[in-house]
Amino acid sequence: MSFSRKCVPFTPFERDLAKSTVALVTAGGVHLKSQDPFNIADELGDLTYRIIPEDADAADLMVTHHHYDHSDADTDINVVFPIDALRDLQAEGFVQGIAKKHVGYMGYTMQLKAMYEGTAREIANEIDKGSRADVVVLTGG
Repeated sequence: MSFSRKCVPFTPFERDLAKSTVALVTAGGVHLKSQDPFNIADELGDLTYRIIPEDADAADLMVTHHHYDHSDADTDINVVFPIDALRDLQAEGFVQGIAKKHVGYMGYTMQLKAMYEGTAREIANEIDKGSRADVVVLTGG
């Protein structure tokens, strides 16, 4: 598949959400407190990402990012990574399930080609293999 710089690929979602499993991917710099923080000292931007398991507790998550005010997310991570809201939607039957894994990365980078050709594809592959996601919700910071 070839992508144009002029358009964003879009695939219409035609499945019933009540029969779908949802994964979260955030560019907000979210990761487990036990994981290495993102490298905010790199002026070009950190191209790495962190896998967040489905059973991660919101209290065990944090933000490492320096290109947006994340003080609200520091108080409640659900502002940028709505894992508790997703669990509520599952409990209500609005969605069928929560994916086996989610991904956090620091969306700021000056290395756009490397992000596009490398990290973005790697993240998509991570979600594709083993997460069982039918839907991905992408959040910014």
